[in-house]
Amino acid sequence: MEVLDRHDTSLHEEGRFRLLVDAITDYAIYMLSPEGIVTSWNTGAQRFKGYKPSEILGEHFSRFYVEEDRAAGIPERALATALEQGRFEGEGWRQRKDGSRFWAHVVIDPIRRPSGELIGFAKITRDLTERRAAENAIRQSEEQFRRLVQGVSDYAIYMLDPNGNVSSWNSGAERIKGYRPDEIIGRHFSTFYTPEDRAAGLPETALRVARAEGRFEREGWRVRKDGTRFWASIVVDVIRGDDGDVLGFAKITRDITEKMETQRALEQAREELFQSQKMEAIGQLTGGIAHDFNNLLMAVLGSLEILKKRMPPDLSLTSLVDNAMQGAQRGAALTQRMLAFSRRQELHMEPLDVSGLVRGMMDILSRSLGPLTTIETYFPVRLPTILTDPNQLEMAILNLVVNARDAMPAGGRIVLRASEESIAAGKGPLSAGRYIRIAVIDEGEGMDAKTLEQAVTPFFTTKGVGKGTGLGLSMVQGLATQSGGRLMLKSSPGQGTTAELWFPVATVEQRTAAPADVPQPDDDAQRRLRIVAVDDDGLVLMNTTLMLEDLGHTVFEAMAGPEALDILRKELVDLVICDHAMPRMTGAQLAEAIRSEWPEMPIILATGYADLPDGAGAANLPRLGKPFSQAQLADAISRVAAQGA
Repeated sequence: MEVLDRHDTSLHEEGRFRLLVDAITDYAIYMLSPEGIVTSWNTGAQRFKGYKPSEILGEHFSRFYVEEDRAAGIPERALATALEQGRFEGEGWRQRKDGSRFWAHVVIDPIRRPSGELIGFAKITRDLTERRAAENAIRQSEEQFRRLVQGVSDYAIYMLDPNGNVSSWNSGAERIKGYRPDEIIGRHFSTFYTPEDRAAGLPETALRVARAEGRFEREGWRVRKDGTRFWASIVVDVIRGDDGDVLGFAKITRDITEKMETQRALEQAREELFQSQKMEAIGQLTGGIAHDFNNLLMAVLGSLEILKKRMPPDLSLTSLVDNAMQGAQRGAALTQRMLAFSRRQELHMEPLDVSGLVRGMMDILSRSLGPLTTIETYFPVRLPTILTDPNQLEMAILNLVVNARDAMPAGGRIVLRASEESIAAGKGPLSAGRYIRIAVIDEGEGMDAKTLEQAVTPFFTTKGVGKGTGLGLSMVQGLATQSGGRLMLKSSPGQGTTAELWFPVATVEQRTAAPADVPQPDDDAQRRLRIVAVDDDGLVLMNTTLMLEDLGHTVFEAMAGPEALDILRKELVDLVICDHAMPRMTGAQLAEAIRSEWPEMPIILATGYADLPDGAGAANLPRLGKPFSQAQLADAISRVAAQGA
């Protein structure tokens, strides 16, 4: 009776087990005979393999495998493995009744009697197609991301572990920083910092800020493998796990050296534009002051000249007048420098051999230096011709040599050299072409960057009070610029100074242009003339009239252009001498008006300016530079009279 109860209980538990297995729909759970024949089939097996029990029971389980796996003997190998190792587990493609495939996870366990006899296999299969598709999608996404990161060559993109050691390395990092992955992975990222930044703790600061704020961003110098530096824009982002712990850092570095240099060049261009505008404003102011000063000097010099001629021959009086005239003449020299700086000085341009000019200056240069200073010259025997004013160039070279001497109070050596240079397009501040470079080099104290920047600013001087006007270099710069060249200064403290004058080589047309023949005055040219003198400055007009009358001429005064035209319509006139810078009607405009009514009327334009507006013959008018002496006035009249004779 007890045995029968145990049997009934066993049957009852087996029934419950069968009910449990059949209720499972997510797993195919079935039995195989020792030969692999299907002997049981649950609901889950029917759901995702598609076979009803009547269709599959008694069939070999290999029919679930794909054709290539059956050909390879994989079903038999799975059973053999289960027998040998007590279990088989694997994944692979399986086939449904309708021929479609699914990715399966398979477990096969051997089933034995208590005596050890094999009675079959328990097989559990799970459909992992969706999971595998998701995993494949993740892997594909990760691979695409990896390829994307690796394909970026303009940015260094890499990972750091929580301690700052490099854990990944893309192609951009290799290109920018020069390290191969096997050379840098595992090393601390501070390797890329400059020694001074490492000493200041900047790498640690970057990670600390990224931990605290989630992100660190900055620009600075970084070091490549070969030791060269580049200006970098860097971003460090912290990477945290789901629990908030720091897993590492993502670091992106971009080489912006070229961008920084472009920005620096832009800022330099802006600064140069500002300086140019400032110098232009100062130049206009200086030119205006020089013009007004010229008029004052005209009044002083003219009056002193007439006074000296008319006063009694008393040495005590004439010495005072001579002293006053010398002072006025020095003022006239100062206005020439001011006009040269403002580019309003009239230059007498002519083809010039620099080597010959300097050889002719050696005597005066040597006398200007004193016993403690020596000068060495290095000039080719022949240099291409330049086009400039020889007198102004002599003054410029003398000025530079004297400056070099003053920079060496204890004496020293000055080198004066010249050479022909070629400038390519876009290389430096000068236009492309051939140039003559005249350099004056001293061994003096030199100048720091701030002093060098101000050196050509008008009225700036490093000399003591009364020892310099601060217009010497401005005059030199004005001469070079008006001649189409440039003054360049190179200096540093303790290394002396090099002043370079660059002049363009004269063209064939400029070299071969012959000066116009100037007729020589004859006795008839000394005849007494009826002259209209025009100037808006009463003092200048009075002195011009005094000098003309003292020369024996008859003078009609006019303080404006229309007034001069009225005189010409009423009086018989031989010559007009007019100022250029007058309100309402300039001298050039007056000359045009006169030419329209009296085409043959001789006109002399009195001005200190070099630049005159384009007009009908205005550029070809005879000029009389201000301030002028009575002798210069007489010479100008004689030349004009001789031309009209």
